[in-house]
Amino acid sequence: MDAKYREKYEWITERYAELTETISQAEVISEPARYQAALKERSQLEEQVRAYQNYLQHEQHLLQARQMLEDPDLADMAQAEVRELEHTLALEEDELRMLLLPRDPDEDRAVILEIRGGAGGEEACLFAADLMRMYEHYATRHRLHFSPMSISDTELGGIKEGIFQITGERAWPLFKFESGVHRVQRVPVTDSTGKKQTSTCTVAVLPEAEEVDLVLDPRDIRMDVFRSTGHGGQYINTTDSAVRLTHIPTGLAVVSQEQKSQLRNRETAMMLLRTRLLERMRTEKDQAYAESRKSQVGTGDRSERIRTYNFHESRVTDHRIGLTLYRIDDIMNGDLDEIVQSLQTEENTRRLREMSAGA
Repeated sequence: MDAKYREKYEWITERYAELTETISQAEVISEPARYQAALKERSQLEEQVRAYQNYLQHEQHLLQARQMLEDPDLADMAQAEVRELEHTLALEEDELRMLLLPRDPDEDRAVILEIRGGAGGEEACLFAADLMRMYEHYATRHRLHFSPMSISDTELGGIKEGIFQITGERAWPLFKFESGVHRVQRVPVTDSTGKKQTSTCTVAVLPEAEEVDLVLDPRDIRMDVFRSTGHGGQYINTTDSAVRLTHIPTGLAVVSQEQKSQLRNRETAMMLLRTRLLERMRTEKDQAYAESRKSQVGTGDRSERIRTYNFHESRVTDHRIGLTLYRIDDIMNGDLDEIVQSLQTEENTRRLREMSAGA
């Protein structure tokens, strides 16, 4: 292991020991705020400390195995153990470097997922509904809760715009790579000629804002109520329960109509408004982030895409990492793990390069 990484882990181990001693002291236990702060910091270091201790243990075993090579009677056995331990240590070094990467500040956040039909008319709206079902299945696979906040649908069962909340452990890390233009190539059910068409949908994934992130002045918010135009059937609202909130200073407006009560729709709309405003503040504060999001989501034009779904060839290609998989049915049923894990690996590799360059 490089000396710079070993030095960092020695400091982390010492700090962990200090915190362990701190939380055992009676005067600290009697101060809840101080005790909880120390407990939280110690918990955040625990994974790094355990990984480093395992590494040191295997490093010691490797030293002993190399010493055994000098004994002719043990050389063969020792050689096999040396190879195995060298491989283990190489993997653990990679893990230790990964654990030093700064934690994503949004890692524990819930997600606001927005899907909109782009180029392609009704076919784009139908594909937006397919994406909605794909993400719902993916969320279920990872024991996340997927709930609609606002859906504007079409007569054929497509979605012009759908906004959803995804909550649960690791919701943001699992969904954050989905922002962008998704392109579909298939024969639309609305086309009697059997001609393949290319259509697009745009997806935006936002970390949900919490009340402490942004305090809104009620005088800056206008509320309008109206009758829902939802899915019909058991979901139809026969009273003016749908809510539109408009942030007067910015003109930003959001709608919630999926709940049966006006109060619940107002709470949902307020959370959505806070999330949109927080995102706007972030983009204004960080121009690089704004350009990044613009390049991800784009305009919905057919030439812009992060991923292509070709039904004729049963092919899904993620253009950001050049990954192509020939199992579109599995993917549309929510099996996104291979794609997401590959994107996570690519991001971590980039961040490691940046960390090494700045070290």
